[in-house]
Amino acid sequence: MTFSIPFVKMHGIGNDYIFFDCFENTLRDPASLAVKLSDRHFSVGGDGIVLILPSGRADAKMRMFNADGSEGKMCGNAIRCVGKYLYDVRGVRKKFLEIETASGVRTLEVVGTDETGREALSFRVDMGRPKFLPALIPARFDGEAVLSRPLNVGGETYLVTCLSMGNSHCVVFCRDVFSLDLENIGPQFECHPAFPERVNTEFVQAEKDGLTMRVWERGSGETLACGTGACAAAVAAVLNGYFSEGQTVEVRLRGGRLFICYTGETVLMTGPAAFSFRGEI
Repeated sequence: MTFSIPFVKMHGIGNDYIFFDCFENTLRDPASLAVKLSDRHFSVGGDGIVLILPSGRADAKMRMFNADGSEGKMCGNAIRCVGKYLYDVRGVRKKFLEIETASGVRTLEVVGTDETGREALSFRVDMGRPKFLPALIPARFDGEAVLSRPLNVGGETYLVTCLSMGNSHCVVFCRDVFSLDLENIGPQFECHPAFPERVNTEFVQAEKDGLTMRVWERGSGETLACGTGACAAAVAAVLNGYFSEGQTVEVRLRGGRLFICYTGETVLMTGPAAFSFRGEI
């Protein structure tokens, strides 16, 4: 017996996922499906899969699985794509959308549409308050925050700033992010004993007009973009004195740009979402 499952491929500045509308259908074993479908040579290809589900307290619920099958709590680029799917495909034409995640409900504001008003092009997402207490990241450091603290990785000492944006992040400021051998040091950060649940690592070059960033995502490796990572980088840049609270920071990633504002209370992320193609398995 064979059957087909429809999907939509979408991306936020190159951070691409395979999305499944699960309002009427159920997917069994999404973790294994993520591993199989994320392969860019023998399958659809992507940084993982996302399930769009009904929610009892929001417009929809999202579950995301990384390319290695591990389930993530939050993805800033994927959530904008979920908002686009709800707006464009399911006809939830509201200025503000609420999406439930494993890290809580997030609010999305539609800030850009096409001339017809039927296609959402960009969103501003309230990503919530960052968490700095090491136990909440989680990270094995003492004190109440991890701000520019030394960490030995692969025989080198790096100064790291760690926080949670609903998922764990380790931010490292560098002089030249493009000279880094990320394939070598990325996994060493991800699986470092200081991070009991592994960690997303942002390598950031601070400049007067913004941040240039490369990211090694937990469970997916280097990706073209990471929304929560861009938020973590901007927050870390404020904490380390590169920018001020309330200032909108342009974060330049390999796949495009995001605009992040850390108000001191919450983090606002603005960026696009786009369809790539539809298909069925």
